[in-house]
Amino acid sequence: MKRNELGRKVGSATNAAEFLNAEKITRQSNSNLALAFIALGRERRRDITTFYAFCRLIDDIADDPQLEVAAKQRQLDQWRGAIRDRVTNEPAVADDVRTLMTKYRLAPAMFDEIISGVEMDLYTKRYATFEELRVYCYRVASAVGLVSIEIFGYRNPACREYAIQLGLALQMTNIIRDVGSDLEQGRIYLPQEDIARFDYSETDLMACTYNENFRTLMQFQAARAHECFRCANAALPREDRHSMQAAEIMRAIYQRLLELISMDHFRVFDKRYSVSRGKKIALVVQALLNFT
Repeated sequence: MKRNELGRKVGSATNAAEFLNAEKITRQSNSNLALAFIALGRERRRDITTFYAFCRLIDDIADDPQLEVAAKQRQLDQWRGAIRDRVTNEPAVADDVRTLMTKYRLAPAMFDEIISGVEMDLYTKRYATFEELRVYCYRVASAVGLVSIEIFGYRNPACREYAIQLGLALQMTNIIRDVGSDLEQGRIYLPQEDIARFDYSETDLMACTYNENFRTLMQFQAARAHECFRCANAALPREDRHSMQAAEIMRAIYQRLLELISMDHFRVFDKRYSVSRGKKIALVVQALLNFT
């Protein structure tokens, strides 16, 4: 199998095209993660871009309104095969993903976990408890973090707990922000036990009923996310703070996003919250200064 060493000159037109594909996917996603890449050196930035393209591609499979569930499942199964060896009609970036796995000694099981998380969106539209939701958050976010820190480089094994807690915090923030848009796809990520606890109902949620019960429900979710952010900060080993600059940029942006939503009393049915580009840049600069 021909492999290119990312970060050096690309040795073939095919691999060059694959990386450009990955870079394009990342750029077009307009993600906070892409902005955080600025903290990385050239080689690690190329590598995390390849990994992020993988994450983006499998996520897009689950969200594609043109595909039936069976077709989505086939494409995810194809990716399960492609992370182990070349398969017929595989995605363009698959070879670079395998190269990445070899370079950082990433086990296929780490990628399987992420695929399994995306797969949950094909079949699971409700979560009875937070413990059930935690499994989903771990797979689609914490598992991504665990792969990412291998690419960023770390020395203290305790950094793994940092990645797990930060992944939970980021995903819970996404869930809070996306309550309205998720409803449009028939998905409810707010745990059913929490909805009942605050005397709200799924009927209220489907009707986008905005009242004090809803605000209290969302304050509870925000407190959970804040606690995960706190745990992540406490778990980050001092000796790994510099190598986790990109992750810390993500933490700063998402904590700011959670603050914006909370200060505006969770008007998530009729607003799409985001941190302004100017504020993001300020947070990036601050994060970089904190680690110099």
